[in-house]
Amino acid sequence: MSSRLNPYISFSGDAKQALEFYREVFGGDLNVHRYADFGSETPPGYADKVMHGLLQTAGGFTLMGADSPPGAEHRPGNNMAISLSGDDTGELRGYWDKLADGGTVSVPLEKQMWGDVFGMCTDRFGITWMVNISERQT
Repeated sequence: MSSRLNPYISFSGDAKQALEFYREVFGGDLNVHRYADFGSETPPGYADKVMHGLLQTAGGFTLMGADSPPGAEHRPGNNMAISLSGDDTGELRGYWDKLADGGTVSVPLEKQMWGDVFGMCTDRFGITWMVNISERQT
């Protein structure tokens, strides 16, 4: 797999319905993971909320989304991020280092409960970036 860049949308409790709608519009395969699916401490009221959703279409579109996490303010205009994902650790860490330089790191780039290395930062221009490094499949 090579690295990918795609939009990531935050929703206010209706991510599953929105992603299902986008699947109806664009077609493709939708994978939705709820907070409860990860078995760790699920915040109250979040068991059925979407922690991560991924829509991939035959036309090559990729759209990601989730319900805003606890404590995060959801406000149209601040509900978009750009996601970089792939399995080339060196390439993605290089992007991370450059994007985070002069910006603000909200989630350090480190191994997460789902097994990938993930981080989130806002660059010096106010753009939010998510970087997810998966292990190469052999």
